[in-house]
Amino acid sequence: MPAATLDFRNVNSLWCSVFAEALARQGVRQAVISPGSRSTPLTFALAANPRIEAIAVLDERSAGFFALGLARQRLQPVVLVCTSGTAAANYLPAVIEAHESGVPLLVVTADRPAEMRSCASGQTIDQQKLYGSYVNHYHELALPEASEPLLAYLRQSVAHACVRTTQPFAGPVHLNAPFRDPLPPIPDGTAAGLSGRLDPESFFSHLAPPSAVESLTRLPDLKPDAHGIIVAGPVQPRDCGSYAASVGEIARKLGWPVLADGLSPARNRSGAVGPSMVTTYDAILRDPDSAERLKPEQVLCLGAWPTSKVLRGWLEKSGAPTWLVTGRPDNRDGLHGRTSQVPLSLRALAAGVPVAGGPSGYARMWADSETRAREVIDRRLAAEEGFFEPKAAWLLSRYLPEETPLFVASSMPVRDVEYFWPANDRRVRPHFNRGANGIDGTLSTALGIAHGNRPAVLLTGDLALLHDSNGFLLRPKLSGSLTIVLINNRGGGIFEHLPVAKFDDVFEPYFATPQQVDFAHLAAAHGADHMRIRNWSQFSDLVGSLPTSGVRVIEVETDRKRDAAMRRELSAAAAQAAR
Repeated sequence: MPAATLDFRNVNSLWCSVFAEALARQGVRQAVISPGSRSTPLTFALAANPRIEAIAVLDERSAGFFALGLARQRLQPVVLVCTSGTAAANYLPAVIEAHESGVPLLVVTADRPAEMRSCASGQTIDQQKLYGSYVNHYHELALPEASEPLLAYLRQSVAHACVRTTQPFAGPVHLNAPFRDPLPPIPDGTAAGLSGRLDPESFFSHLAPPSAVESLTRLPDLKPDAHGIIVAGPVQPRDCGSYAASVGEIARKLGWPVLADGLSPARNRSGAVGPSMVTTYDAILRDPDSAERLKPEQVLCLGAWPTSKVLRGWLEKSGAPTWLVTGRPDNRDGLHGRTSQVPLSLRALAAGVPVAGGPSGYARMWADSETRAREVIDRRLAAEEGFFEPKAAWLLSRYLPEETPLFVASSMPVRDVEYFWPANDRRVRPHFNRGANGIDGTLSTALGIAHGNRPAVLLTGDLALLHDSNGFLLRPKLSGSLTIVLINNRGGGIFEHLPVAKFDDVFEPYFATPQQVDFAHLAAAHGADHMRIRNWSQFSDLVGSLPTSGVRVIEVETDRKRDAAMRRELSAAAAQAAR
């Protein structure tokens, strides 16, 4: 590690250089900075530290989600910095998503000193505990002071904040940082007295990146001879290969089928999981006879509950004893069933589960239904020449280069992946914002996933992209490439599947919210490439060969009302075949 360099030009510059060095010693490698005045000392220090990549992002909401994407990509804390006032309020959606989905984010909001608060001083609001219960930890730092005891306090406070972004579970942390003038590093002699007394290497020598803490608990009482299922929910593990191998080991030992969510790495690592994987459960369980015949006696849910509303409703109705394996201590059981929360790693669980004699008759029933339903879905989608939305997700599963990072937007894209993405071994790595399930920050998060990564892809609808169109401002900062697969059905297609769609006079203006944006012009305004798809062969060629740099938009124009009816018909046909 390079030697620490502290900035003794004034009190603020020294304080913030200690701040930045403490971050670097704790393993932080990226900082996203929203421009502003009060945060000037932090900006200078982060930009100067050689181990931290500092990225300026104009729009605070976009900045929050870009930082979220960076943290999702590496599963390491990313620092997010802004000035005082309402700038910090714009981070709230990203903070909420980080809390709900367990993403390590360290939010540092610069502030006025106490004497400038509550007196109509410009750009000042009450920032105390601004993010409420959505953070793992909150602390207001002391005002900067050039003294060894206060600098030691700062060093330890920053180190503790970094630890709290990952332990005892991952999530956001908020530090409020007040500063007095002068804000730029103007030499004034106020910190010069420490320059000869403070040895940086000795001062920071004990700091190191925090190691993960593995919780230990009693193994669940799983019975291999029961009608048991494993639900591999939407998760974003650090090591997808190890995750899939553990899921496969648990499945083989128990002899249970694995119902793998579309956002689970298991879907894209079928070789590691084995032949027990089921991907068409949403269609299968739409048939009442199949739902009753396949009713489980035990359920093991890994990570989080699945996206499929049909599957969640079936699990809830079953009343089966359920073990929810999660590293989080807060209540994650949205089904309110007979659930025991198990804070155990998959590796520990796999080592301890009992061993069955092989797949049960119950597992074979699931396998037979999967084969029949999958055959119908694949045959229909292969034959479909029109622009049917689900075919885009289906083709991505077949043509994306191996190990592609794929960010899937909420609303219909995530459901098309859930319903139609087949089991494969292409090792595509799914990313998503499903903590709060909103469309906030879709493009900015995807750009965070893509930055410094292998060529990445975003699958999104038109409204989710427009909701975060300021994310395009990040294009010049992007190191790497992002291909945006845009499903443009000119409105909110997901609402076509809800009862409110029957109320035509209110539905279109207030729920579908149709738009007439020319995405070619939008892309051109930001220097991004754009192409409108003419046929599925062209689409397959484009997603099969991803550029190494830049942002491009691949637009697929569809008819949302026609597609909603076709989805229902295809699901019904698959359900009928699976009986």
